[in-house]
Amino acid sequence: MRTNIGLLQALLRHPDFIAGRVHTRFVEENIAALLSPPAEGNSHRRRHPEAAPAMPAAASGAAAVAVPMGAAVVTAPMRARVLSMYAAEGDLVQAGSTVAVLEAMKMEHTLPAGTAGRVTRHLVAPGDAVDPGQPLLLIEPILQDTETRATEESIDLDFIRPDLAAVFAAHAPTLDAARPEAVARRRRTGQRTARENVEDLCDPGSFVEYGALTLAAQRARRSLQELVEMSPADGLVAGLGSVNGALFDDQKSRCMVLAYDYTVFAGTQGFHGHKKKDRMLQLAERMRLPLVVFAEGGGGRPGEVDNPAPVNLANMSFWHFARLSGLVPLVGIVSGRCFAGNAALLGCCDVVIATANATIGMGGPAMIEGGGLGRHAAEEVGPVSVQAPNGVIDILVQDEAEAVAVAKKYLAYFQGPLASWECADQRALRHVVPERRTRAYEVRDVIQALSDIDSVLELRRDFGRGMVTALIRIEGRPLGVIANNPMHEGGAIDSDEADKASRFVELCDAFDLPVLSLCDTPGFMVGPQAEKRAAVRHVCRMFVTGASIDIPYFTVVLRKAYGLGGQAMGGGGFHGNNIFTVSWPTGEIGAMGLEGAVQLAYRNELAAISDPAEREARYQALVADLYERGKALNIARFLSLDDVIDPAETRRWIMRGLRSAPQAAPRSGKKRPNVDSW
Repeated sequence: MRTNIGLLQALLRHPDFIAGRVHTRFVEENIAALLSPPAEGNSHRRRHPEAAPAMPAAASGAAAVAVPMGAAVVTAPMRARVLSMYAAEGDLVQAGSTVAVLEAMKMEHTLPAGTAGRVTRHLVAPGDAVDPGQPLLLIEPILQDTETRATEESIDLDFIRPDLAAVFAAHAPTLDAARPEAVARRRRTGQRTARENVEDLCDPGSFVEYGALTLAAQRARRSLQELVEMSPADGLVAGLGSVNGALFDDQKSRCMVLAYDYTVFAGTQGFHGHKKKDRMLQLAERMRLPLVVFAEGGGGRPGEVDNPAPVNLANMSFWHFARLSGLVPLVGIVSGRCFAGNAALLGCCDVVIATANATIGMGGPAMIEGGGLGRHAAEEVGPVSVQAPNGVIDILVQDEAEAVAVAKKYLAYFQGPLASWECADQRALRHVVPERRTRAYEVRDVIQALSDIDSVLELRRDFGRGMVTALIRIEGRPLGVIANNPMHEGGAIDSDEADKASRFVELCDAFDLPVLSLCDTPGFMVGPQAEKRAAVRHVCRMFVTGASIDIPYFTVVLRKAYGLGGQAMGGGGFHGNNIFTVSWPTGEIGAMGLEGAVQLAYRNELAAISDPAEREARYQALVADLYERGKALNIARFLSLDDVIDPAETRRWIMRGLRSAPQAAPRSGKKRPNVDSW
């Protein structure tokens, strides 16, 4: 112990240590000299510390200073001017507490005590210029104990400094608590505030807001206080958070949120709001962040007088937003009115979730009237009664709370598999499709029974009603489903049904979700009315899309698989991209509908039979013959099908296919150029 104390005392006395000329191996290289006893001529200095050797003069020519043995020296780390000697002579200080303040290059630098002790002497005064290594003050080391009192007061962790208080004051007007009138307006319309929606969407405490202090570009016409009160965040709440963090890790639960605030100039898009949005969209692209936009609002904002250009068609916001298509999932939510630029963002989204009170249009009432197209109330422009059947709305919900819940569920399919799941008794599938081949049934019953419980999310239910598109899970794994609906025109595929299925398969392919096709179709819709709707172009999208994907694709024939429509449901052909094509026992395969085939092939023969009863009997016999030849069990013998299976085994086949398919390759960019907006 004495050796260590002596070594420390020798080190503190060493001229190089006092001048700051030391390095990490200084003690090791000078250990012999440090441990050797002091010369005889210096022995009296051990008994009389006040007579210690003089300290070498500083580089500036300062007078030599006598340093008592064992005293600690605080030196200047740089060329500077002394602002203050923070600790007075005689003060007790703790190690690390400030003892002096220097100024260099307009910056203040605090100097800490290297040891606990008593300040015995100031070697400089405020205003003095000092050089690097110059001694500033001496400290007599004292063992630190509970009696030692620091010259600085302890930090009060609850104290709010004025600069921080100013930050709090600037943010306060942006929050709902400071805007009771705005909140009350939302309550009168039965809606929530933008911040309430964001808080509901994101995991607790995960949302961080960007650009909260942004104000409208109207300083030339309004005071700063007016803008603070009228345009918090410039009407756009934007930031990063996590969604479904209880189910998925940090990487998978990441999300960006943009929420237009209808209480700020009717949710219109301002000059600075566009700049904020551009910033966020560029981050979303670079970081590959899924994005949710609450799109309620009236489009471009008039009166932005601070904008140097009267019209800015070089605005890049819509370009940046559209570039995200196919790169990250895009979710649009709308409650209330959504017109013009806000509707343009909504229409670029992969999925549109709308509340019952939503009105969506590429132009609002003022724009319509200005274009000479008459006067219309906002609710007449694009209500859900129009936009759901025509395919603009993917999911119709009652209110914003349900919209947010659906958005979370939708995002989860793109976040990955779930560890826990349960399903219905699969034997029920044996009884969903009626034995009578002409009896209609609800294909959604098949989807519900086949999928994990509570895992089905149907898209565009009211559009293209002969086709069902849905996201589901099998043993926790997400995948997409397309299914013919025999309850609507026998499951025939018209233009809308083809567009609906094709676009959905593109969406699944863009994000590597496998697709399950449940086939029960008499084929493509034909006839003069179908051709008036450009069927030739629309239905063939299914072939082009089916041939362009590389995701696992599974086809299960529930009943009918006729002609080109049946092939289209199989991704363009049963042996194309399909990992498997199987049929239930009720399956029947043909080049066209059996009844039509008989009428076409045997028209003359049937016409030659004069007795109506005999003619009908012959007709039914010919249909029965074609049915026997086209039954799945027979077709499987010619290898057009991979097997005919027990419906209760369908999930096992799907899981075997999923486990056998290769993992999707990691991507640094897009797999597809975009997801078709239609």
